[in-house]
Amino acid sequence: MNRAQHSLALRGLTFLDSLTAAQGDIVELSPPPKRRLLVGNPEAIGQIFRADQQMHLVGSDTLRPLVGDQSLLFANGTRHAAYRQAIGPELRGSALRRYRSTIADTTHAAIKTLPPGSVVELTEWTRKITLNVIGSIVLGPCGEDLLYRFSTWVDSAFGSVPRTLLYRYMRTPAGLPSPWRTFLRRREVIDRDVLYHARSAGHDGTATGAPCRTLASLLTSGQEPLGWLDDDELRDQLVSLLFAGHETTASATAWTLFWLERHPRILADVREELAATKSDGSNAKDVPLLDAVCRESLRLTPPATLAGNRVTMGDWKLLGQPIASGTRLTPSIYLAHKRPDIYPDPQRFDPGRFLGRRMPSQEYLPFGGGLRRCLGADFAMLELRMIVAAVLRSLDLRCVNPWRGVPQLRGPAMRPKPGLRMEVRACPGVARSV
Repeated sequence: MNRAQHSLALRGLTFLDSLTAAQGDIVELSPPPKRRLLVGNPEAIGQIFRADQQMHLVGSDTLRPLVGDQSLLFANGTRHAAYRQAIGPELRGSALRRYRSTIADTTHAAIKTLPPGSVVELTEWTRKITLNVIGSIVLGPCGEDLLYRFSTWVDSAFGSVPRTLLYRYMRTPAGLPSPWRTFLRRREVIDRDVLYHARSAGHDGTATGAPCRTLASLLTSGQEPLGWLDDDELRDQLVSLLFAGHETTASATAWTLFWLERHPRILADVREELAATKSDGSNAKDVPLLDAVCRESLRLTPPATLAGNRVTMGDWKLLGQPIASGTRLTPSIYLAHKRPDIYPDPQRFDPGRFLGRRMPSQEYLPFGGGLRRCLGADFAMLELRMIVAAVLRSLDLRCVNPWRGVPQLRGPAMRPKPGLRMEVRACPGVARSV
């Protein structure tokens, strides 16, 4: 591991910020024969996205022990295409209407747990909402106990910087007492319970045994293009959906609420927009300012800083420069979003950048891009708008320690620093019975 790769692994955001200041377009993280390039230049990122079929995605050493070797997040070739064909339609377009009541009911239930005068740890609260939502969509009514244990297990790896470093770099032999052994033992229990709920999720539990539409029922149906999944592959997909389906959205929601609290004029304008409509936020056209706020939050503080690791399968050229076969290319969301030539004064929170404007995919990529763009991107935006709209209509959140509203990595995700707290006040003129 050379100096640059060491800096990215151990210094993370500090290293990326140094590259932002230096306008680092393409940075060599490791030299040949295992060359790795970190790419922040939008033109180069667009070129990579357009050439996805000529590249092979390699899994993340950080995520692999959690989501598994057969995770759809790392699939390639025909298997990757099969997962996109099977799951993609369930998470976009008209299918999204099915999830609105789940998002609304879960959010409103969470809001009712916050009486005026209480103080809430913001990211923990948003993470509970998004995990309950994706748990219902993936497994059906699996119960809070399983989801709590799942969340605790993820926290054992990503709950703090020291935990992440131990999890990532201190993987001792399984027989030795260590945090790694505890992680593996908890994984065995989680795997068993997740598989049990998945195999029984094809029915709603009523006497009629009527089919219950969940992503687990889709994965266990045995239908093409996926066919029958054995327990190992099924487990990997379920854990991948549960993890990816709540971690980043929870961080995005927390960031959006934080940025609004920090900018009272924008907050007042969003509330005025919401007061003029009965929309729940599910349709972006009904709430253009709220949608722009969410998009700007994803630009300034993207939950994911990198967009996967692609390996070239033949000699290639990037911005006219030769790239040998086997080179690993890592597009940087964080660097692309902080370019002053595209986003003037890039550290400023300015939703106006997205009002009436759609940015090119190589310049704005909170969900990645190309063939690897996040399957749940549309669902995540729907959920983000709906949660923020419901909160703004019911609560007035005042940050009690804004100095903790600084980015910190949580595994592969970027969240506010742990301990960011909001005091809860009733929203003026709005009833709490939602």
